[in-house]
Amino acid sequence: MKTKERVDFDVAVVGGGPAGMMAALQASENGLKVVLIEKNPNLGQKLLITGGGRCNLTQNELDNKKLALKLGKNGQFLLSALSRFGVKETKEFFEKQGLKIKVERGGRVFPVSDKSIDVLNLLQNFLKKNKVEVLTNREVIGFQVKNKLIEKVLLKSKEKEISARHFIISTGGLSYPQTGSTGSGYKFARNMGHKVVELKPSLVSLKVKEDWPKALKGLTLKNVEVSLWQNKKKKLTRFGEMLFTHFGVSGPIILDLSKEAVQLKEKGKLILKIDLKPSLDLLTLDKRLQRDFKSKKHFKNYLPELLPQKLGNLLVRVIEINPNKIVNTISKEERKKIINFLKNLTITITGSTGFEHALITSGGVCLKEIDSKTMCSKIIPNLSFAGEILDLDGPTGGYNLQVCWTTGFTAGCGQFT
Repeated sequence: MKTKERVDFDVAVVGGGPAGMMAALQASENGLKVVLIEKNPNLGQKLLITGGGRCNLTQNELDNKKLALKLGKNGQFLLSALSRFGVKETKEFFEKQGLKIKVERGGRVFPVSDKSIDVLNLLQNFLKKNKVEVLTNREVIGFQVKNKLIEKVLLKSKEKEISARHFIISTGGLSYPQTGSTGSGYKFARNMGHKVVELKPSLVSLKVKEDWPKALKGLTLKNVEVSLWQNKKKKLTRFGEMLFTHFGVSGPIILDLSKEAVQLKEKGKLILKIDLKPSLDLLTLDKRLQRDFKSKKHFKNYLPELLPQKLGNLLVRVIEINPNKIVNTISKEERKKIINFLKNLTITITGSTGFEHALITSGGVCLKEIDSKTMCSKIIPNLSFAGEILDLDGPTGGYNLQVCWTTGFTAGCGQFT
């Protein structure tokens, strides 16, 4: 019978995404013997697709309190860690390693090259320089725990026994399972006594009941306002850019309200209202139309001044107005219908495209059971968590990668005694 190879480390990191790589790097900076275990053939599979393949490194918000607010009710948990490794430190970290970065609209920070592979290569080269042992194609199936302490990692392949003094779980969430995010870390956490807050897809496109959005597939709308309504009450509003798809709606502002939309949908009927002219109130818009409608243009020839062609065609169908009608003959009642279309284009939300297409997972390991200063478990003293596995998530724009860098750094700075 072949004897298993036993390998001892100071720190074993499970999960080779951004949080895991940062945790391994920081632990190795302190001269510790570190192993990074990843079940995929390569590290950073999800990192490569962030920011549309450009890698939205972080959000250029230097005020930690404001950044924490963007993470919702759990954001306060991150304040201590942000004071040690926030946006400023993240930018300095990458620039020090030779990555040139830039700030774009909305405070989004990207590499100048617009290539996420450059970020991944930088991290991998740093891991190699610091002599972190990287084990890929190794699936972790559990941990051996004795007297409330982890003794070793259990690998599916069983060719090695990896023991360590401290363990960091950074296995990601359930979003984009094709990148290896299968939620295994939640199972590990539960098995060791941790509570996992209900998991839901976040930063995800929304499905709708109506058929007409299919006719608008591919149409992007900029500078519009969308709002979620339930039981005739406005729940929240977003302003910016959205996109129509074959199944419903997507784009930055839809993704940003998707977390709340998924939660609200469970409580009943959910309506999305689109204000196509948010800079004009009802009275101002009405005056504009009255002024425009003094001409002798056909309505179909006027529409391009008001809306993109696809939306113009939809307006004609919805309000049942003759496109050949001369605009100075449009009635007051017809004008009211046009205004209502422009200010209250309404869709019924039926759900989301799910974890398979979500950018992030909402929910995760309960923060009450984690030390915010170290990311260390309050249940298993030699265990820490980092990244998406935690019950922390934010909007689009680099916030979620910043959570990974911050929690990874903090977990890697632990007192591994």
